[in-house]
Amino acid sequence: MKRTLIGSLGKHKGAEVMIKGWVNIRRDQGKMIFLDFRDMTGLVQGVILPNATEAMEVGKKLRTEFVVEVAGKVNERPERNRKADVINGDIELEILSIGILNEAETLPFEVSESGIEIDETVRLEHRYVDLRRPRLQKNIRMRALIQKLIRDELSGQGFCEIETPLMSAPTPEGSRSYLVPSRIHRGKFYALPQSPQQYKQLLMVGGFEKYFQFAHCMRDEDTRGDRQPEFTQLDMEMSFVDSEDIMTLNENLLIKIVTELYPEKKIQEIPFPRMTYKDAMEIYGNDRPDIRDNKNNPNLLAFLWITDFPAFEPTATDNVDGTGDWTFTHNPFSKPQEKSMGDFRQKKNIGEIVTTQYDITMNGYEIGGGSIRHHHAADQKTSFEIMGYDEERIQANFGHILKALSFGAPPHGGIAWGFDRLVMLLQNEPNIREVIAFAKTGEGRDLMMSAPATMNPKQIAEIGIKMDTK
Repeated sequence: MKRTLIGSLGKHKGAEVMIKGWVNIRRDQGKMIFLDFRDMTGLVQGVILPNATEAMEVGKKLRTEFVVEVAGKVNERPERNRKADVINGDIELEILSIGILNEAETLPFEVSESGIEIDETVRLEHRYVDLRRPRLQKNIRMRALIQKLIRDELSGQGFCEIETPLMSAPTPEGSRSYLVPSRIHRGKFYALPQSPQQYKQLLMVGGFEKYFQFAHCMRDEDTRGDRQPEFTQLDMEMSFVDSEDIMTLNENLLIKIVTELYPEKKIQEIPFPRMTYKDAMEIYGNDRPDIRDNKNNPNLLAFLWITDFPAFEPTATDNVDGTGDWTFTHNPFSKPQEKSMGDFRQKKNIGEIVTTQYDITMNGYEIGGGSIRHHHAADQKTSFEIMGYDEERIQANFGHILKALSFGAPPHGGIAWGFDRLVMLLQNEPNIREVIAFAKTGEGRDLMMSAPATMNPKQIAEIGIKMDTK
């Protein structure tokens, strides 16, 4: 008999079916045994009646989380026993036979409850079990639905989904990069991407015009609460656009996600309000203010665009007079606004230069940010020069992108969302680990796979590295 998914049993009333899944609950009442079974589509209650002698013998051996195949008849429940608004609440499976596909040892914790109260290190060590709980199943499946909606929407607007390399050259982008030593090219290293920033700009030079991907990004940062050493960005870039084009597209995309997948949630204000960086700092003291009218309502979403960021900031607190070293506030590829291009090209009034950067925030969290980029090689080089990079460093780290911009690069810009954080907020979860299938601890450890791990000395020697563990 072919398998029937539990979530579709309501279509088979009166028929005999075969289901496969896990034992969710077992209740032995002597003459009868009641069992709840689950698969990825839902739950159903089954009962072994006294006349099903072979099934009764197997039923006595069953424990929660055993993997089974069950043949049975789909019966309607008596009116008094029906459960409204519950999947399969109006049916019951009369069990005719049971086959045990695999037994299960006692679990390290229960999976039927929320699990928030359980020590997170225990949960992450046994993540494959933790993922069985309904809350995490819902989180990961909703994450997939959000990704599908985004893919469908952007693909329908002519975007091309393109994967960019995970091994590239190290470049200074604000955080430490994870380095990968080359066995073949002794003494040289690849770097894992902090973002696909340069690759997506190079795709614009390559003429794709509209690009996106769900990009894996890695940053070797010190422990910072809710951060993960690897995370996912929704990354996109477009040619021949201005800030308004990008902000409008992303605003409409966020509205579509909420209205179609989270109808129980309310967006506080449409179109999304806007606030300058200066006003946000003066009024709220930060650049991601929570502007909800009622902060006690978890289903109220207050989106806010922050604009008019400074392009550069001094590298030291006493460096406010414009003399000395400067660094970028977001990334060195952001183009200043037209009103600031004169000062930018003359390298004066650096602290007053305003960039095209725009951030999108929600309920006090930054969920995305982007800008219009430099598309003239000379302007891009000026940005590096303002930050004090000499010619040798510019060519060593960024010669490739300067060369690319010199071959007819179109005007372009884009944005990246912190995708894990967005899903966390939409799912009303306390941290991003609850929406990542195989999450790491706040210290960047993978307790399930015991990573980072000690390497075999032979493997270390093959890549030409000497270890200093002090």
